[in-house]
Amino acid sequence: MTGKIGPGLVGEVMVPIRGGVEAFYAHPNLPEEEIPVGSLVVIVEYSPPRTVYVTRAIA
Repeated sequence: MTGKIGPGLVGEVMVPIRGGVEAFYAHPNLPEEEIPVGSLVVIVEYSPPRTVYVTRAIA
């Protein structure tokens, strides 16, 4: 997470892909969920071209 995700907020995640790292806009999978910067997340859904829906990963 490089940008906070929460209700009404669009965050940003960096995703390792194709031998590099790319930025994607991130929305919470559950509308009321807040995910702070630096959290480890799991991508639940992808919406082209650069949007993902995420939830906090359980470590």
